[in-house]
Amino acid sequence: MIEKLKNIAVFASLSDDSLRKLSMHIESVMHKKGTIIVRADKIEPHFYILEKGIARAYSDGENQQITFWFGQSGAVLFSFNSYINNSPGYENIELLEHCSLIQIRLTDLFLLYNQHLEIANWGRKIAEQELIATERRLIDRAFKGAAERYQDFVDQSPELIKRVALKHIASYLGVTQVTLSRIRAAHK
Repeated sequence: MIEKLKNIAVFASLSDDSLRKLSMHIESVMHKKGTIIVRADKIEPHFYILEKGIARAYSDGENQQITFWFGQSGAVLFSFNSYINNSPGYENIELLEHCSLIQIRLTDLFLLYNQHLEIANWGRKIAEQELIATERRLIDRAFKGAAERYQDFVDQSPELIKRVALKHIASYLGVTQVTLSRIRAAHK
């Protein structure tokens, strides 16, 4: 298991000792496309790392789902509110493909944080990186036009254009599918 973890970027900074300690608490799981592994309004007891596949985070709007995040191999999947406050989250995380994931119970993870400084710092760094990514998405959405956001999306995640439904990409960009089609036509 330790060699497997070493090949996943999110674990790269951890020593073999910390990987061994983590590996005693993690489980590899497979879930089918369409599985919702984190549900809004529920306390999520697990922290996931996406080994293979694609996921999206969304919230339910009045008449639609609003996608605000995509994750690919190596991404961490968790509800911030459950992770930080042990409270129900506001987001759903849906698997857009059949996925393999690494799963750890939050109670086990927090126990490791209390016992091992390196693992605690690893968890802090993950949360910090997710916060920075969230901040970047919010700023981009506030100050960039739809065409520029689309181009950034293509540049940063070219695989997602081929593997994710356009309705999810349009929602993520904050545009209608018709507008996305026009933007895509102009960028060809």
